[in-house]
Amino acid sequence: METKVNGLENDMERLKIQGPTNPMVTPLLTDQYQFTMAYAYWKAGKHLERSVFDLFFRRNPFGGEYTVFAGLEECIRFIANFKFTEEEISFLRSSLPPTCEDAFFDYLRGIDCSDVEVYAVAEGSVVFPKIPLMRIEGPIAVVQLLETPFVNLVNYASLVATNAARHRFVAGKSKMLLEFGLRRAQGPDGGISASKYCYLGGFDATSNVAAGKLFGIPLRGTHSHAFVSSFMSPDEIVDKSLHSSNGSGTCEDFVSLVQTWLNKLQWTSSLRGIFGETNQSELAAFTSYALAFPNNFLALVDTYDVVRSGIPNFCAVALALNDLGYKAVGIRLDSGDLAYLSCESRKFFCAVEKEFGVPGFGKMGITASNDLNEETLDALNKQGHEVDSFGIGTYLVTCYAQAALGCVFKLVEINNQPRIKLSEDVSKVSIPCKKRCYRLFGREGYPLVDIMTGENEPTPKVAERILCRHPFNESKRAYVVPQHVEELLKCYWRGGSDKAREELPPLKKLRDRCMQQLDQMRPDHMRRLNPTPYKVSVSAKLYDFIHFLWLNEAPVGELQ
Repeated sequence: METKVNGLENDMERLKIQGPTNPMVTPLLTDQYQFTMAYAYWKAGKHLERSVFDLFFRRNPFGGEYTVFAGLEECIRFIANFKFTEEEISFLRSSLPPTCEDAFFDYLRGIDCSDVEVYAVAEGSVVFPKIPLMRIEGPIAVVQLLETPFVNLVNYASLVATNAARHRFVAGKSKMLLEFGLRRAQGPDGGISASKYCYLGGFDATSNVAAGKLFGIPLRGTHSHAFVSSFMSPDEIVDKSLHSSNGSGTCEDFVSLVQTWLNKLQWTSSLRGIFGETNQSELAAFTSYALAFPNNFLALVDTYDVVRSGIPNFCAVALALNDLGYKAVGIRLDSGDLAYLSCESRKFFCAVEKEFGVPGFGKMGITASNDLNEETLDALNKQGHEVDSFGIGTYLVTCYAQAALGCVFKLVEINNQPRIKLSEDVSKVSIPCKKRCYRLFGREGYPLVDIMTGENEPTPKVAERILCRHPFNESKRAYVVPQHVEELLKCYWRGGSDKAREELPPLKKLRDRCMQQLDQMRPDHMRRLNPTPYKVSVSAKLYDFIHFLWLNEAPVGELQ
């Protein structure tokens, strides 16, 4: 008997999924009308009716033609731990109308998501409008309570991941992208979420230490202008000694070694005339920072004057470090003409390498920051630049170009009866019934079209022609002969059971999936300007059913 009990405990432990990253994500993180509807369902005896909802969006953000899906793991964490506390029940009792019966709160006290199923596209996938990102099945009152938190958890996550992917596309694969947005993000959760989903969307590192701890994202950071301007002169440096990198010796006066190198730079024929007397307080700051971090010396060089002071001061310290076996990381430019300054910096580094024979000095890293966005990256590419890494903050994490993705959560079936939401705006008409979704690939390996079918329709087959129809436009249709077929919706939650349930991969794997998916797309769908719209379709059978239901549900007008 003890063995069975232990076995059950092990199973329960294996099934346990951690709660949401943000402890504020609770069953109360929803709109008031979700509770009033839940009560009305309960009062009408409808609360246990089996419902199917689709979570999707209607238009790609940022004027583009693709979106990166993110936020799924947080949704699964939320429902895996969905339970009302007594304190929450008490608050609901006080906030809902006093006519609500006590038995309803007893019902809320007992509910969880053990009768809910979630099917979703894999997180990190490239997705398109109208295709369900998630299909949620379960008792209608419970699923209704999931609507607002699910939309909240997916909306910003997908928007900022897409924004990151677009910056990555413009910057190119060879450049390092650093997320520097914490101080400009919309509150603590905005900052944490931005760091997580920018990494998923293709960024390499973050300055956000909390996000590094929570998600294992690589951290990057150097110093600010305040550090540079806090020094007055090299005389302030008390401990001037620095051990060599291999521990074989010690330079007792690193400050003098730096000054020696600065004098050499000033009197070198190939560099003579480029600069005169540099700012000594800046030199002191750089020297002090190098003494603290000899293996990670990266200096902000634009506090006073990049070309006349910042670059030569940096080079003097970097060359002194080189004498002791260390290699400086590089510089950061945070203002001015980044294209020009990066090119001038590179010329100086190459001249130093040639003059003093320091291997690799010409390839010293150059990082640029200063309110960068897609447009400035594109402009820098057109001007020509020597930047290796970009630190991007405000425009990235605030999604300055677009405030929201606009995800919606629509009922498509109840008690096995398909439902449709109509509108005079055709783009807002929902696609009814429980559906299966597929991505069809062409002979060149690119995705050609996504297609939705009824749940019981046969799966599209490789090399067999299938008619793909626009859901609402009768004349838009095409035959497709797929060379590869990929089903998009997989089960990620089945009432707490792990049977036939997809695993939630670590963040690094989600990032890898995103990069792979983006590489898989046809270039004309990805370009910044005038991208080709990706085709989203329905099967011929589903098309006929949509329009049958549409006519059936739409009221018939009467003219007099």
